[in-house]
Amino acid sequence: MILRFLFYFFIFYLLYKLLFDFIIPVYRTTRRVRRGFREMHEQMNGQATESSQPSQKQNGTAKQPQPDKGDYIDFEEIKVD
Repeated sequence: MILRFLFYFFIFYLLYKLLFDFIIPVYRTTRRVRRGFREMHEQMNGQATESSQPSQKQNGTAKQPQPDKGDYIDFEEIKVD
C-alpha cells in the first residue's frame, strides 16, 4: 500500500515538474516570440506603406533643415616619435 502511494506520488511529482518547469515556460516563451515577430512584421509593413506614399519631403515642398556646423572639431594628425 505504501509503495503504491509512493509510486503515484513520484509520478505526480514528475508530471508537476514537467508541466511547471518545462511546458508552461516553453508555451510562454513561444507566445512572446510570436508576438514580437508579429509586431516587427507590422512595423515593417507600416514603414513600407509610409515610404510608398508621396510626402511633402519627396515633392520638394518642405524645407530641408541645415546641418549644425557649430560642433565640428577639425581633425589633426599627431605624430608620435
